[in-house]
Amino acid sequence: MFIIRKEMLKINIDPKSKNLSSRFHQIWFGEFISMIGSGLTIFALGVYVYQQTHTASSYTLILLCVFIPPFLLKPFGGILADRYDRRLMMLIGDLGATLGLLFILFMMLKGDIQLWQIYLGIATSSTFSAFQEPAFKALVTDFLPEDQYAKASGLMQLASSAQYLISPFLAGILLTIIDIEFIFMIDISTFLIASVIIIWIRKTLGTNKTEQPKQDFIADFKEGIYEFSKNKGVVWLVGIIMIVLFFVGVLQSLFIPMLLSLTSPKTTGITLSICASGMLIGSLFIGLFGCKSKHVKVLSISLFLAGLFFANIGLSTSIIFITMAGFMFFAVLPFVNTPIEVLIRRNIDNRKQGRVWSIISTITYLGSIVAFIVAGFLADKVFNPLLEVNGQLAGTVGTIIGVGEGRGIGLILIVSGIIISFISMLIFRNKLIKNLDIY
Repeated sequence: MFIIRKEMLKINIDPKSKNLSSRFHQIWFGEFISMIGSGLTIFALGVYVYQQTHTASSYTLILLCVFIPPFLLKPFGGILADRYDRRLMMLIGDLGATLGLLFILFMMLKGDIQLWQIYLGIATSSTFSAFQEPAFKALVTDFLPEDQYAKASGLMQLASSAQYLISPFLAGILLTIIDIEFIFMIDISTFLIASVIIIWIRKTLGTNKTEQPKQDFIADFKEGIYEFSKNKGVVWLVGIIMIVLFFVGVLQSLFIPMLLSLTSPKTTGITLSICASGMLIGSLFIGLFGCKSKHVKVLSISLFLAGLFFANIGLSTSIIFITMAGFMFFAVLPFVNTPIEVLIRRNIDNRKQGRVWSIISTITYLGSIVAFIVAGFLADKVFNPLLEVNGQLAGTVGTIIGVGEGRGIGLILIVSGIIISFISMLIFRNKLIKNLDIY
């Protein structure tokens, strides 16, 4: 096991500079604002599409359009993040994302927008995140010393959680007072804010290029694969997390349709925001105090608790009970994500982290994408019919969790949560993953 030290890097930035730390926080703030805007759009479009079709499958198609382009393109985005100025790659990603939004906005203003046009616009915007996200992750090791990795991870999770914490609440309220077209205008403006911040920082600090050998993309990709695969502990960890993310993808696919079957879009947005506030608390705790304990142990315990709370989300039709279970689930997530990031960062050469993170993201995305493909079908065609008023499970499972619209989704979440808790025990018993904590 080895540690990649900062002095091994041959770049034009001193990662111990306090000025660089403040610049990182400025970039982070821009992305934080941008993610709030993206969350507004995803929630608003999800409600719009579900209300037009009343099927979970139509909603999961939105998520597929969000996730599939980055899944296919992130390896190339990671290579570019290692070859070129990572801030430039973020700028391309943020500005490019506005194109799909402008297309949807134009078609809505034109009138009679079709579902396929919404899906196309979302896919276009998400394509550019393949360039933005790997660069943003790798930027941490350019700007910050190793002892700030955990705090940076907490802040990045906080930014990611903004689209679940702040955006649904705002979107739920905004949709009652303004048309959906104005939501797109807000989102576009947030991308522009993030872009202006990056342009200003590039101008004040200058460009930053790593000294990389001039080889083709295939060679870079193979090198990233080798760097990832040579550490079997990292491979096992990523493989298990891919399975966990399948079940998280199921929740992501079905949570909003389940809530919309029980209550209004406004209450749905408020519920989602309260649930995600748990992630805010967990992320702030880690951002302020870090996470210095044995990371594998923290990961195992946190994942076990996350599974239990996950299962409870589907147990009841009470919005209060669902909100409490969701809040606890999201509160535990930062204590799952942070150990994973720290364990991987400490065992991967920083000069190759852009492409390695893109490979890891691609592998873990696979679990989510499979979930998005099957979750809608399982809900609409299998589980929901079982728990209709006269369904086959109405007289057994239905007496516990209820029957009617959305109760099949509840059963899916219960089963998924139990499996996640079981997986946590496998992580704790895996010696290769435990060895990642030895440094």
